[in-house]
Amino acid sequence: MILSLPLNFIIMGPGGFLLLIITAGLGMYAHYRISSAYNKYSKIKTKSGITGREAAGYILKKAGIYDVEVVSVNGHLSDFYDPINKQLALSQENFSGNSLAAVGVAAHETGHAIQHKVGYKALQMRMTLIPITNISSKVLPFVIMTGFILGKMGGIFIDIGIICYAILTFFHLVTLPVEFDASRRARIELMDLGIIDNMESVGVVKTLNAAGFTYVASFVSSLLNLIYLIMLRRD
Repeated sequence: MILSLPLNFIIMGPGGFLLLIITAGLGMYAHYRISSAYNKYSKIKTKSGITGREAAGYILKKAGIYDVEVVSVNGHLSDFYDPINKQLALSQENFSGNSLAAVGVAAHETGHAIQHKVGYKALQMRMTLIPITNISSKVLPFVIMTGFILGKMGGIFIDIGIICYAILTFFHLVTLPVEFDASRRARIELMDLGIIDNMESVGVVKTLNAAGFTYVASFVSSLLNLIYLIMLRRD
């Protein structure tokens, strides 16, 4: 996930404290939702007994995608699709696990591979934005540290902060349809292939919706910080 740091703790005041509480609250709630849903549905095995790796393989084959490798990576919920190296990376628990959460996450990442194949516009835009977004994420900590050392945030620092948050906010906005579309594709593919049934789809959807909320929280937090800095700039 792209870094989005709150600058408002440097410019405290009533507005800064309130924004800090809101953004921190959003982050904690998003973490609670995904942790709670994943922990619950990672304990419920699929009736089909199919693992995340197998589910991804079946979906890729059905979509006619034969040049994407499904690999296992370290970490918890560290799953991702790499469009450059054509790899679908699944955390070990989802790679070898046969739970509703495992096949749901695996199918979601495979949804990104399908988006890549069909030329899904939002994914293409997101990929284009990644380099400049990464630069913005790296610049923000220096802006924060400099503002903290000088004991103020003003002039050029606010301007840089606004530019960085504008880029991050747009990136998070573009990410939303990419993630929700991948989750939609995941459920459809899992159902079509008989990997899950209607009752099991409830657990898959709840897991993916909880994961999707983390992207909503990132967008809202970034947008609020952007608005706050713009208001400060106009004062």
